[in-house]
Amino acid sequence: MTDGPRNAPTQKHKILEPCILKHAMKVLVIDIGGTHIKVASTDNKVPIKIPSGPTLTAKQMVDDVLEATKGWDYDRISIGYPGPVNHDAPKVEPHNLGHGWTDFNYKAALGKPYRFINDAAMQALGGYKGGRMLFLGTGTGLGSTIIFDGTIIPLELAHLPYKKGRTYEEYIGLAGLQLRGKRRWRKSVLDIIARLQAALVCDYVLLGGGNAKLMGDLPAGIILGANSNAIQGGIKLWATPTATPPRLR
Repeated sequence: MTDGPRNAPTQKHKILEPCILKHAMKVLVIDIGGTHIKVASTDNKVPIKIPSGPTLTAKQMVDDVLEATKGWDYDRISIGYPGPVNHDAPKVEPHNLGHGWTDFNYKAALGKPYRFINDAAMQALGGYKGGRMLFLGTGTGLGSTIIFDGTIIPLELAHLPYKKGRTYEEYIGLAGLQLRGKRRWRKSVLDIIARLQAALVCDYVLLGGGNAKLMGDLPAGIILGANSNAIQGGIKLWATPTATPPRLR
């Protein structure tokens, strides 16, 4: 078992006040992506990058991270996973990585208390400024989360139909960028943002992920996420006043 009650899709995750961060433990943050695993910590804020890819397994991820962070000082672990999360573990196998993620023994392999969170939700948590915010992460795939007045709600919008029999992810994920070029990709990103912002009644949109920097000037109501958002979100995940962890809806 991991430390404290488990995160589940039906639970709420209420963000705590920033002052609590002063008393946070030292956290190792693992942000798993389709191209790289980014690893940082409370004491090492600049992430190191470890190659990932379509054959990466959970065991290989853990082995590579522990090898790369030998000598680091931390007592808790946050893991941003590119897919749905339930009971502090992946709920389904990832689309862009290898197999064996849902039944891996993370407790035995990691050796310290850990929490899983959807990777988009972790980035959203790190960049949240209040109110009702939609986060979209345009990297290898498409991550999505909404934070509604402090409650984090991970979404799975990537594989919903968009146009011409293709999904949102096929248009504005990495494959869509490579296939259609920057100009048409940017147009699709803005169109999808407008549709989702209207449908979800959001105050603003935080646009993150590795390809967000390609957007150039953004209209009002859309904020470009910082590279540090995922790391800050992973640290905030443990910023609780007691042993009771924050909960996901």
